[in-house]
Amino acid sequence: MARTREFDTDQAVERAMDLFWRRGYAATSMQDLIAELGIGSGSLYAAFGSKEKLYALALERYCSRNAGALIAHLESAEEVRPALRAALTAMAEADLCDPERGCLMVNAATERASDPATADRVAATMRLVESTLAGALERARARGELAPDKDPVALARFLTTFIQGMRVMGKARADRTFLEGAVEAALTTLD
Repeated sequence: MARTREFDTDQAVERAMDLFWRRGYAATSMQDLIAELGIGSGSLYAAFGSKEKLYALALERYCSRNAGALIAHLESAEEVRPALRAALTAMAEADLCDPERGCLMVNAATERASDPATADRVAATMRLVESTLAGALERARARGELAPDKDPVALARFLTTFIQGMRVMGKARADRTFLEGAVEAALTTLD
């Protein structure tokens, strides 16, 4: 008879996500995961298969959560510029509060670029962010917030690239003045 799982897999993925986010994939050993999750190695392997599969679940959670928050924020916004300023400022603030951690998606893209599953997850999330930004900018143009000659897709691509660059600068310990100035400069592309 199979044993009943004695831990919450959802909570285990959450804790693994936090550990991978703090330490990175390579610096996190199976022993680290076992200690952090408080489960035996057999249970970890039975539930997740491998460190790589657990990392994939953790990265998926992070990407879904963060892209989902941006989507919800932009789709509920009455005006695009204040919504973008708030979202970009929140990202900068997160990096100022915890620069060592940075953005798990940026960390994944740089540390595990040669892993196809990681690269695919990051690319899919970037496409989702770009699409969300393009949709918000298209709605803004239709409402007259954005000049008719502005290209929402081109702006969305720029902003998607800017976000990732800003997250890298945050991890490189750029200060508040630098990050806030960068956000303001990026917003001028909407003028």
